[in-house]
Amino acid sequence: MREKRRIREPIVAIAQDPDEGTAITKALNMLPIDRIIFPGDRVVIVPNWVKAKGPETGTVVGPGSLKVLINLVKARRPGRLVVAAGSGGDPTPTVMEQVGYKQVIDEEGVEFVDLNYGPYRDIELELHGGKVPRLKVNKLYDETDVLISFTQVKVHEEATVSLGIKNIALSWPPAEIHGFPKKDLGIHDDLHGFIAAMAEHFPIDLAILSTSKGMVGTGPDRGKPVNADIIVAGCDPVATDVIGARLIGFRPQAVHYLFTLIERGLGEGDPNKMSLKGLPLYQAEEAFSRAAYGSRVVIDDGVLVPL
Repeated sequence: MREKRRIREPIVAIAQDPDEGTAITKALNMLPIDRIIFPGDRVVIVPNWVKAKGPETGTVVGPGSLKVLINLVKARRPGRLVVAAGSGGDPTPTVMEQVGYKQVIDEEGVEFVDLNYGPYRDIELELHGGKVPRLKVNKLYDETDVLISFTQVKVHEEATVSLGIKNIALSWPPAEIHGFPKKDLGIHDDLHGFIAAMAEHFPIDLAILSTSKGMVGTGPDRGKPVNADIIVAGCDPVATDVIGARLIGFRPQAVHYLFTLIERGLGEGDPNKMSLKGLPLYQAEEAFSRAAYGSRVVIDDGVLVPL
């Protein structure tokens, strides 16, 4: 794994379309993908496969949308393309089979790696109040040039929000060692500290957040599904998560791992300093809040407009 992501600029795109795959395509077309994925790169896509529940519940990403993303990456001619996941709620093969991901992976002829198992390598974590000073992770860690996180926008019962950075942080710890749902060895004792520590070792080159379906109430799998037809995608995972959190109604100060990463200079937390593209943020906030609550709840009312 590289120490830094490919692009440092906080570029975030917001797209809306009733078809999730189309919205993903629109969002990625607003990003400098030619500077993120080069021909011959080893690209790893980590989708949110937390539990064997259908995408209509807001628990996991859609198989059809994963297929679209795979083909968008294929168009960049990677040398190796891997879908990697480490489910925390059910065994990963169970999620693959029951939700329909295995069919997509087989049809597209891409490689799959279950992050819940080895072979492993060790990493040392910088603790931010976290309880896990070191971690075994699949050796795919050392075989990745480009890391993509694909997940939904969710409220989360422990992490406040479940977005791109958390998706990576909780996918890589192996359930073979940490148990289901990865709580045996202290990850959840200070989940925010653990997420912040993991973010330093797993630089996300492309973060994709979906609200088709998202989730409010209590996540990761027992909340109310929300369909706002919005995709948020960016090449600064902190900035992308900040925008995802604002859709739900949270500023970054309300999400401790985001606050920590912003303070450490690992990403942009101020939307005014981001290069926002596509749908204006206040319109995205309105669309999500109306879908979730039936009311208009907007933090950035008419203030931020796209470039």
